Formats: sequence, C-alpha cells, structure tokens
Amino acid sequence: MTITTDALDLQEDLVRLRHDLHRQPEIGLHLPRTQEKVLQALDGLPYEITLGKETTSVTAVLRGGAGPGEGKDAAGRPAVLLRADMDGLPVQEKTGVDFTSRTDGAMHACGHDLHTSMLAGAATLLAEKRHQLAGDVVLMFQPGEEGCDGARYMIREGVLDAAGPRVQAAYGMHVFSSLEPHGTFCTKPGVMLSASDGLEVTVLGAGGHGSAPHSAKDPVTVAAEMVTALQVMVTRQFNMFDPVVLSVGVLHAGTKRNVIPESARIEATIRTFSEASRLKMKDAVPRLLKGIAAAHGVEVAVDYLEEYPLTITNEDETHTAEKVIGTLFGERRLARWATPLSGSEDFSRVLAEVPGTFIGLSAVAPGADHATSPFNHSPYATFDDGVLADGAALYVELAVSRLAALSAT
Repeated sequence: MTITTDALDLQEDLVRLRHDLHRQPEIGLHLPRTQEKVLQALDGLPYEITLGKETTSVTAVLRGGAGPGEGKDAAGRPAVLLRADMDGLPVQEKTGVDFTSRTDGAMHACGHDLHTSMLAGAATLLAEKRHQLAGDVVLMFQPGEEGCDGARYMIREGVLDAAGPRVQAAYGMHVFSSLEPHGTFCTKPGVMLSASDGLEVTVLGAGGHGSAPHSAKDPVTVAAEMVTALQVMVTRQFNMFDPVVLSVGVLHAGTKRNVIPESARIEATIRTFSEASRLKMKDAVPRLLKGIAAAHGVEVAVDYLEEYPLTITNEDETHTAEKVIGTLFGERRLARWATPLSGSEDFSRVLAEVPGTFIGLSAVAPGADHATSPFNHSPYATFDDGVLADGAALYVELAVSRLAALSAT
C-alpha cells in the first residue's frame, strides 16, 4: 500500500466532511461549528490538542515514534507544521451544487473547506503512521485568513512552538478554481504572492446646491481626480518590472443628484511584489492625495492600512515539495510559476518565521476550461472533490519525508 492509495481509502469521508463544511460556512476569527467539526474529525486520534483563546483555532500535535528521543519532553526532536485555513467569505453562493451553502450571505468561495478536509484526512493517515515519524507534526487549523489575519493570532499564541522546540519547516496548500488544468500542483521559490495593503480616504468639502458649485467645496470631483491620479502615479513612479496593483473598490458620495455632499469616500486595495515598492507606496499615496486636496482647498483624511506581507517561499523547501510531488504524482502534474500571483496570504507570517513553502492545487472540474472557469471568491466558483485525497496524501508525505531528513542531519 502507498500513501496515495491509503488516502483514496478516505476519499468518501473527506468528501462528506467537505460538503458538511461547505453547507455551513462561517466567516472571520470565530468559527464555532467549523471548530466542532475539526475536533470531531480528530476525536480518538493521539493528538495533543490546544484551542485558541482569541480565536476558534485548533492546534494539534502528533508525537512521532521513530528515531531517538521519543516522548513529549524530549529535546532536539525535529518538528514540522502543516496548515489549513477554515473560514469562508461574505459571498452569496450561486453555484447550484447540491451541497450549496445554507447560510445566507456566506460561502466557501475560496476552497478553505477543501483545505480543512485535506488536513483532517492527513491527521488520520499520520496517526496511522505515528511510529514511522522521526519527529513531531503540528497541525494548524486556522480561522480568519480572509482579511482577519488569523495566522498572526495563532503565532502569538504559540503555534510555531506547540511541539516544544520551534518547528523547522512549514507547509501550506491552497486550491484554485481556475488558472491551471485539473490536478496540477503549483510552486514558486521566492516571492510567490504579493503583499496586501488597504487604503481608506475621506475627502472633506463643504456641501451646497448642485446649481451653484462655486459656493460649495465639491468633494466628488476631487475624489474622482484622486482615483485617476493614483493610477497615473503607479505608471509613472514605479518600475513596470516591479509592479504595483491599485484597485478602487469603493467610491461613495452624496444622497441626491442636485445636492453637493459634505464628503466623499474612497477605499482601495494595494498589491506590491517587493518590500521596496511597498514602503514607497506607503509614502507616495498620502503625499499625492494630500497635494490634490490642498490644490482644491478641501481636507482629506488618509488611512494607509498595512495588511499581509509578501509570501516568500524558501527555495530549499520548495524544491523538497517539488520532489515529493514528482514522486507521488509524476512530473506532469507539477507546474512552476514564472511570476507571482497577485493574491495575498497570511501564511506569509509563518514563512517569515520558519523555512517553508506554499503549494497551489488546481481543483478545476475535470475537462473544464481552466482559463475561463470562475476564479476563487466568485459566487460561481466550484472546486472538484477529486483533489481531496491527493491533497491529504501530499500533506502526509511532506511531513514524513521532511522529518526523516531533519532527523538524519
């Protein structure tokens, strides 16, 4: 028997758990029903479980039985971490699948239900292989990835040190509903995902009658100029080979067409691919907006919100993952990205602390056109259950092989 066939034996259980999670998505840092389902999946397995204090996180430690120093208090034993995020999104599902969300306004539109199910499956398989593990495994079931920075909370509460000594390697996985053909694993050493920051701007003018704009201070036209100026700034102050993506998602002002409002509001997301560009944007954006406001005689409040840092994978750990993928599934199922993805991830915080890597997995329906399938976060995004066993198998083999290598050094 191989790890892939062992994982396939769990496929029905993984599908059942995934559908259960999908029907009851929860959002943010507090996911009590999701946490309960994870604990049920771990029930009876030999894990040391710690629940989050600030969130509904679950940390589970498995003590391996192979190699020297077996036992909870043994020093010098290697440990690796496997992570799955658990939260959904405030999206109204429109997929029409028979296990569609029963929670109005919430959906697992990013595939975190698959991540959780795959790691729960890996937990079962690892427990069965406990006496073959040359070290310890930390399972990180994380809430609040979608903009709530759940990884920061779990790191603060000690997930990286849950086994005793700090983990020496960390692996995360993420499914995609498009981008690559079905079943393709995606890697990239170095910068894999962009940093993400937020911008909130309030332009403060003076209201008046729409027929007499000269007697007011119109914040609407100033806000419109700011939106355009931000795009021009990106193209004129930043190197095209170190790109910056700025997208305005909120532009709001006024209540009636013949009333000049007191204020206008802009909200935008900013993605950068180097720390230098990130720092430069933090300085350049407020300077630009304050200059435009001063030119028009209005006030402006600018909040530049630092969110997720760059997701930077370790080159050696990425090569390790590529070898494992090739061994388990064959080289044809591996794609190495030439450029980063402009999405962002708080697993970046784990990778900033310990060596590790992040792996993409295409869950596009078999035979579907991956170039046109709805992408993650779409209300129409669908993810194929067929990848669940493969994801669980990869988690397991990464832990087993990496612990063996670490214990041999």
